[in-house]
Amino acid sequence: MRSKSTIATALLSACLLALLLAPRQVAADEIQLQDNRPDRYTVQKGDTLWGIAGKFLKQPWRWPEIWRMNRDQIKNPHWIYPGDVIALDRVDGGWRLRIAEKTIRVSPTVRVESLEGEAIPSIPAGDLAAYITQPIVTGPDGLSGAAKIIAARDSRVVRGEGDSVYAIGIEEGFGTEWVIYRPGNLLRSYDSGEVLGWEMRYLGTARVERFAEVSRMLITAAREEILINDLLIPAPRDVLLNYVPHSPDVAVDGRVIELYSAGSEAGRGFIVALDRGANDGLEVGNVLAILHPTPVIPDPRPYEGPDIISKLADQTRIIIPPGRYLNVPPERTGLLFVFKVFGRVSYAVVLNTAEPVEVGDLVRKP
Repeated sequence: MRSKSTIATALLSACLLALLLAPRQVAADEIQLQDNRPDRYTVQKGDTLWGIAGKFLKQPWRWPEIWRMNRDQIKNPHWIYPGDVIALDRVDGGWRLRIAEKTIRVSPTVRVESLEGEAIPSIPAGDLAAYITQPIVTGPDGLSGAAKIIAARDSRVVRGEGDSVYAIGIEEGFGTEWVIYRPGNLLRSYDSGEVLGWEMRYLGTARVERFAEVSRMLITAAREEILINDLLIPAPRDVLLNYVPHSPDVAVDGRVIELYSAGSEAGRGFIVALDRGANDGLEVGNVLAILHPTPVIPDPRPYEGPDIISKLADQTRIIIPPGRYLNVPPERTGLLFVFKVFGRVSYAVVLNTAEPVEVGDLVRKP
């Protein structure tokens, strides 16, 4: 099995390649092919749809268009297996990717059927797998009715990985794997300050050791210290791998509102929260461009307009020309992949960035 760093590199390199090789301005609906693209590619074990798209396209997120996928196929794409040959053809004046027909040799052989589990994923889970279950955004009631840690096996206040705790509200029908949360921050719109939701802070995971009215649980992972009264919910079974990375169907004009990093900046592989969600047309698999706002620049050109401000002092007239500034469009710096969506908030991983990502950065359709 490949290491997490290798998997993450495979995902991120395809996006970075698209940025580095971005050509001059072209029509928004024109698909840009790689200059050194192959006509055929044989799928290898460990490949992904995203990685294969990067071999043919300068914009890998436009894979569904050249594959001629409809919306249902984006969420449940055709299975592709190691050994399949991907062909790039010119059809009706446009480009199309397809699985080429295999040559069948007439000879005695053992027929082997591909299993669904052997199919290549849309994207490698890699470092994302640890984050799929983490973010939760709720209404003002939070996680009402959630199970709760009520005691531990000794008198220590703080608990961590490997410690056992006691909890109530653990139902056997929800399985043995649970996620630990604590009420966190209010998430607000960057521009208006409007409350978008209440974030539940992910703390770690726990596994049931004994089901009972007071269940015993083992803390299997802890990002922060675990305390009495922290909440527990069953680990969800989210599906990420079947979603094809793709551009949103609607225009997006949002902001980064929170960073999940140790400092005030985030880089490649970090998780960020956005002030746009399902209500704004976002869905899992959307790829967004990151744009960093540029401060206004003082206009150095000589002022030739009418005088705006004047002042009389000691019979001397002082003329003060108005301050003038030039607005500079925001600069595109990288790409995000949306992996979890709520009504008005979504979470994304930074695929690549030429500059540090900050709260307030813009996110738009690439």
